[in-house]
Amino acid sequence: MALKVAKRGMVPPFIVMDVMRAAAEKEATGDSVLHLEVGQPSSAAPKKVIEAAKRALDSDKIGYTLALGLDPLRERISQYYRDYYKVTIDPARIIVTTGSSTGFLLAFLSAFEAGDRVGVCSPGYPAYRNILKALGINPVDIPVTAETDFHPTAEIIDSIEGGLDGLLIASPSNPTGSMLTTEELKGLCTLCSERGIRFISDEIYHGITYDEKAHTALDFDDEVIVINSFSKYFSMTGWRLGWMVVPETLLRSIECLAQNMFISPPTLSQFAGIAAFDCLDELDGNVARYAKSRELLLNELPRAGFDKLAPADGAFYLYADVGRLTNDSQDFCRRMLAETGVATTPGIDFDPQQGHRFMRFSFAGSTENMAEAAKRLIAWKP
Repeated sequence: MALKVAKRGMVPPFIVMDVMRAAAEKEATGDSVLHLEVGQPSSAAPKKVIEAAKRALDSDKIGYTLALGLDPLRERISQYYRDYYKVTIDPARIIVTTGSSTGFLLAFLSAFEAGDRVGVCSPGYPAYRNILKALGINPVDIPVTAETDFHPTAEIIDSIEGGLDGLLIASPSNPTGSMLTTEELKGLCTLCSERGIRFISDEIYHGITYDEKAHTALDFDDEVIVINSFSKYFSMTGWRLGWMVVPETLLRSIECLAQNMFISPPTLSQFAGIAAFDCLDELDGNVARYAKSRELLLNELPRAGFDKLAPADGAFYLYADVGRLTNDSQDFCRRMLAETGVATTPGIDFDPQQGHRFMRFSFAGSTENMAEAAKRLIAWKP
């Protein structure tokens, strides 16, 4: 008799990981591949981070920490909020996590029951939807389009039949790079507070913006859950380190969940992460490079036929409407990789309904690679 396989694991794949595998297979044959599929900075972790990790290896046994993380790191994150956002956060409300992915899992488990309804933007980061489904929580798609600069509005949220128990918003967002204005973010926080909707703010692309600085939802409501990461702005993807800021009412339940599920975040990464906040000049240099790559692609991609692009106020993505070129973005991206060596992500990863006519370019890599990718795509005849 065949053994049962739990249905909770039957969620859609994270398609960008499949694209990465196909790109790696092409590279293994000796072909040249330009990686515009993955949201991973091409720069290494800051020098002081690496130096701090080496010191920790020499001086510490790298054992478990408390489930909520090292106190010096929590205090340093609190100082960052004072310095960068001008917001005072008690370090006791800061929870260090194994990347932002763990933060989402802990937030969902602590704030929602099975069967609750949580609004997520479409297009949006696919793991939100898939983690919620695996936990028995119902993701509710909030369609956002070019007509609203891919921003959710209070009117859209209020029109959702059946209402919401939670709302998850990323600003800047993945895959569009769109960023809420201060007034839009404040309005959504107020709406959720008035309606009794738990607001979760994904702020992992803060620091990577091009015209205006992003505001934290903590500016407007102490009851929100904020999730951030060392992966993007801090250029520490493989260190698997992130943090949450949570209301006091959730602290104990999240601590108990973290103790049982994860023991503690990676100790070596925590010691290194303390030093990351002393590297802002180096990190801002990375953002200047992203800005140059962004400008290059905004100028060159229309010459290759990609002329309908989302605003890209922040993060390092361009989300392109390719509906006049294809009705199957997954096949289109597969052919692009095979014929040009440029790896990109189909929109179906981010939007199950309309993603077949969209695709995402990541410009987290070197500017030289962006220029070469644009050159290849301009010459390509799909």
